[in-house]
Amino acid sequence: MQLQRDKSLLLMVDFQAGLLPAINGGQEALTEASWLGEMASLLEVPVWLTEQNPEKLGATEPALLASLTGYRLWQKRHFGAMAEAEFREALNATEKTQIVLCGTEAHICVLQTGLGLLEAGYELYWFSEACASRRPQEVVLARERVCASGAVAVSADMVAYEWLHRCDTALFKEAHRRFLKPRSSRSLQFF
Repeated sequence: MQLQRDKSLLLMVDFQAGLLPAINGGQEALTEASWLGEMASLLEVPVWLTEQNPEKLGATEPALLASLTGYRLWQKRHFGAMAEAEFREALNATEKTQIVLCGTEAHICVLQTGLGLLEAGYELYWFSEACASRRPQEVVLARERVCASGAVAVSADMVAYEWLHRCDTALFKEAHRRFLKPRSSRSLQFF
């Protein structure tokens, strides 16, 4: 299964200001999510965000929202977003079949959302670099469990290049100029 941008939606789960300080690798996950969110915006892939009980955990991290040019925000009480009827119905109405999923905490809200998406028949892509929890081992367990249930683990670069599909377009040139340069401590080698 290859990702196609016209079939994709990027879903970011609970990158909330009150939760992130307790998350191991939370800043790195946020950086990767922001980067792919910017790429998604350029490529007109919808970006959705959730907030779990924002009265207690705070709103979405402002730096993430500032990096996005467009998004849809959902507040939820269930750990899994698919248990929220309004969310589930709106997602179904998009006719998107490929969901790229990331967020915190990987073993709770991200995992339960992922399992719900798989159960509903969506192709699920677990964006590994942008999934984090308080304890690193729980991220590993969540990824193993969701992949054993049918998800595919992916990286930011995998997703971006599959969405771009080819290198001889004006869109690729714009993406390369703006986003496909080395980021964080990683060096990106291409052409």
